[in-house]
Amino acid sequence: MAWLINLILFIGLTKAQFSDMTDNIDVEERIISLLLRLQTDKYYDTLLIYGENCVFPSLSRRLQVPTVLVSSSSGSTNFDWNFSSLALVLSCDFQAEREENYRTLMKLQMNRRLILLQGDTQTESVCDFYSKMEQYNVAIVKVNGSVYSCRYFQDQNYEEVNLFDGKPIFIDQFRNMHGAPIRTITDNLAPRSMVTQDPKTGEKKWIGFVANLLNNFIEKVNATLDMQVKLTEVEGKVFFVNISKWTANDLLDIGMSVDTTWEMSNFDTFTYPYLMCSYCFMVPLPEKIPYNEVYGVIIDHSVLGLLIVMFCIFSVMLIYIQRKSFRGLTLTSVLMNDMCLRGFLGQPFPFPRQSSRKLKLICLLLCFASLMTTTMYGAYLNTFLFSPPPKPMIRTIGDFEKSRYKIAMNWVEMDMLRFGNNRKLEKVSDERVKIFEDYYEFVRLRESFDDNYIFPVTSVRWGTYSEQQQLFHHPVFYYSDDFCLSRYSILSFPIRRHLPYRHLFEEHILRQKEFGLLKYWIDHSFLDMLRLDLTPFTDFSKPQDDDLVIFVDDLYWVFGLYAFALGISCACFALELLVSLKCWSRFKTYKWGWFTNY
Repeated sequence: MAWLINLILFIGLTKAQFSDMTDNIDVEERIISLLLRLQTDKYYDTLLIYGENCVFPSLSRRLQVPTVLVSSSSGSTNFDWNFSSLALVLSCDFQAEREENYRTLMKLQMNRRLILLQGDTQTESVCDFYSKMEQYNVAIVKVNGSVYSCRYFQDQNYEEVNLFDGKPIFIDQFRNMHGAPIRTITDNLAPRSMVTQDPKTGEKKWIGFVANLLNNFIEKVNATLDMQVKLTEVEGKVFFVNISKWTANDLLDIGMSVDTTWEMSNFDTFTYPYLMCSYCFMVPLPEKIPYNEVYGVIIDHSVLGLLIVMFCIFSVMLIYIQRKSFRGLTLTSVLMNDMCLRGFLGQPFPFPRQSSRKLKLICLLLCFASLMTTTMYGAYLNTFLFSPPPKPMIRTIGDFEKSRYKIAMNWVEMDMLRFGNNRKLEKVSDERVKIFEDYYEFVRLRESFDDNYIFPVTSVRWGTYSEQQQLFHHPVFYYSDDFCLSRYSILSFPIRRHLPYRHLFEEHILRQKEFGLLKYWIDHSFLDMLRLDLTPFTDFSKPQDDDLVIFVDDLYWVFGLYAFALGISCACFALELLVSLKCWSRFKTYKWGWFTNY
């Protein structure tokens, strides 16, 4: 009987082992068929396996794809792996993946994952575990061959998938977020985001070329806007720099603001560039030249030099043609030629008798030159006296140092421009810069069009100021394309580092720009500001004096030059009198001697 009992036990044990082997073979076949199906659907081109004590490493040899096996002891990569977006992550257990490499976590966040679940672990707890790690493309396969896919925007966070029903295993979870909140906050800087009220519901809404894009995205993915007002209680005021900091600290999902990326070397917390613009200064329009300086403005140095050269040429030609030789040609005779002086001043001069054709031609050219010169300067003088031209515009820092203006800036921008790597304003003295601690105080001063300051402004914001100045009697500021801080400023949305729907938001940015909505919103910014009473109808231009009155003080240079020329004339006349007296005394001496001898 003993041997019979042993025989029965041996047969039972052998049958059980054979049954387990059959079950293992069935599980392997189901998993390999699942992997082949995913490969057929082009869900992956690389396998990344965490853990070794499972069927994944052995089955990967049957698939013709590159495979990376991560050590089961650490569960983390030691290098910054540059995995493609089609890398399929296989885990032998839901805790086998213990990735600590920051860059690898960023690259693998949206990759699909297939988890082999062993033991009594519940599917719900596995989905909760990966949701806390913000990894949402997760599928679970059990040892009995059942396949489950995690679903995060429904009451039951998983769903069993029958491979024969044709249901997708991996879906884009964030195409429909079922009203999930998106945390944000706005800086209320017009025209980027402006608060308004829904006339039907009475709720607050935000419009603008920044707010509209985020509103459209929330509507697209069926989410809700969760304005984090409590953050203002901590910091006191909302500033776009604070919004970028809160987003980088995972306190916000997407900021309803844009920030520049001048000093950025890591763009993990910023989206694809939303807007590119210049960042230059809006400068007060230069004042008109006073009347006492008009007489100096009409005399251009190059033209005056050319006239002097022509005068010397005409003088030399006249002397040569009259004398038939260069003998006796002196600097005094050239510069003090009576015919040329009178001719260039448009005065009559004695025409030599029995003149040759060459001399007549030179005199004709001299008369033509005098006519052109007097007409040109007369036209310039009359025009400038009727409407004096403005002073030169500010184009460089040197021009700014010579002007009366100061630069008004916020402390954040000043700290970034002067002490950063750019050092744009390094040569500007401290007394020529006024720094505002409160950004909104700086904005209010800029919106008042105070012509004692120069303000930095983006080209987008300047568009609204330019439209507003059309309501003035005359423009007050102009946008200097030469005096700039940055000609190519890239503005991006601040975004949370591990935002799982980042790719959808960046795709949304590109589509909105492609359809021309960004340009439409920017072009209608000023009308929106007028409608919301954010821009007043006040005329900030100073009234101009339309009475063209020239006072005696404005003729200071004219009287001065006249007195100077009159003094020279009196001196020359005195010299002539002295010379004439000496000649008369010599004549009297000569005449007396002649009579005595006679």
